[in-house]
Amino acid sequence: MGDNDQLKDVFEAIADPTRRQLIRLLAEANAEVPLHELTKPFPMGRTAVSKHLAILKSAGLVLDRKIGRETRYRLNASPIREIQHWVANMKRLNQLLEEE
Repeated sequence: MGDNDQLKDVFEAIADPTRRQLIRLLAEANAEVPLHELTKPFPMGRTAVSKHLAILKSAGLVLDRKIGRETRYRLNASPIREIQHWVANMKRLNQLLEEE
């Protein structure tokens, strides 16, 4: 997968409010969080939350680790940094356009 594809996947992954909330929860925890803890704030079951986490994982935003029968998730901030760089470049481009 190319860099543009990865960035596209990240943007698609964060487009959903549930997935953005999952990212916030994992960022606040700053540690591995078991699935049952991540489902508490949502009005949906574990299967639905697992599907959202799978999308975040495929975009590289979430890492998981199995411990026995339990899966724990943690945030991988690297793709978010790529978005920050992209936004910074767009701001510079916008400034250049305004100067013309």
